[in-house]
Amino acid sequence: MEVLHPKSTLKHYSTLTVLGLPAQQGRWLLIPLGMSVLLCLGTVYSWSIFRKPLEAELNITATQSLLPFTVALVFYAALMPIAGYLIPRLGTRRMTMIGGAIVGLGYILSSFAAHIETVILTYGVIAGTGVGIAYGVPMVVVSRWFPDKKGLAVGLTIIGFGLSPLITAPLANQFIDAYTVRPTLRILGIVFTVIILTAAIALKLPPKDWQPHTKSAASPTAPNPTYPSKLLKSRSFYGLWICYAIGTLIGLSAIGISSPVGEEIIQIDPTLAASSVALFALFNGISRPLFGWLSDRFKPHYVAIASYTLILIACILMVNAQSGQVATYLIAFCLFWFCLGGWLAMAPTTTLRFFNPDRYAQNYGIVFTAYGIGALIGTLATGRIRDGFGSYTYVFYLMALMAIVGIVVASLLLKRDSTPDRLS
Repeated sequence: MEVLHPKSTLKHYSTLTVLGLPAQQGRWLLIPLGMSVLLCLGTVYSWSIFRKPLEAELNITATQSLLPFTVALVFYAALMPIAGYLIPRLGTRRMTMIGGAIVGLGYILSSFAAHIETVILTYGVIAGTGVGIAYGVPMVVVSRWFPDKKGLAVGLTIIGFGLSPLITAPLANQFIDAYTVRPTLRILGIVFTVIILTAAIALKLPPKDWQPHTKSAASPTAPNPTYPSKLLKSRSFYGLWICYAIGTLIGLSAIGISSPVGEEIIQIDPTLAASSVALFALFNGISRPLFGWLSDRFKPHYVAIASYTLILIACILMVNAQSGQVATYLIAFCLFWFCLGGWLAMAPTTTLRFFNPDRYAQNYGIVFTAYGIGALIGTLATGRIRDGFGSYTYVFYLMALMAIVGIVVASLLLKRDSTPDRLS
């Protein structure tokens, strides 16, 4: 192994290249590469495109056709902590390739399934596992290459996951019209495998002490940050976990009821309610780099409180919404989707800020369990409230209450530990 002496380090790193360009410029190409990986993985959110054709082919109910998607989300969230511990051991390229190959295999095997139980296994378990393995890698890579712009870089990268339904859903729909649903799953599986495996080749980490040539990086007086040695004993971890769970609980609940609320409360045309989801997804994607950028420049609890305030505004709008108020509905749900995308950028950026970035993959894997809990509780609660009270209006009272709780928790706990003990 080559040993670099301090005087030769700067000269050595000045020759470092990324995709054939000097590292300072080439690192920006890693963002679209990461976006392309997450774009493929994010197709899991386009499952609704496959549901109706599969219901007809497999003769299953709407509830049964939702199970592969639900199981995929569970395995996606469950694999994140495991993948976090494996990334430093297996490397970013290998983890991306493993995850991409498993995702592709899940889609391809789904195309041969003759029963819903097989689809649950192939799409839900296998493809969901692949998503969980590969999802965190692009964020790990860009966060290490952009120590000076972590929030912005991570936020830009995860646009791919948020905007995936806008791109892959229409594409999948066209394939289904042309080739039917089974060949479409096979085509997507092959295409996703090729794209992810190709992008994985370039997804490598920089040398551990690499820094971009900026004034802040070159400053000899900049203090070395210290971090809590034990993540699970850190007050800020629990603040972040609770706030993330609340943000995803509200956001994923809103996603799940977007069209039904439009039809039942506002009484808009079902086609308009469905097409409005594309507008909501756009706001979900735009918010990611914006909240990442804000998280770079302001204390996380301020950004979190701003997000919860927007949610409160959306809840007030929907509690008072009446039939025909389409603008009110669109504004409110744009805010819900906007804030969910914001949390998917805030959480990884705050993890980088509060805890040792060298252990980011492991740390964010643990933090990400809040997403799974929020998704599970949110989807169950909204259905129970609708069935119990006969209207989705009461869901927004619960969301408003959760947003208020989030403001309190963010104010008290979502802050860097006052006496971090040592670097871990």
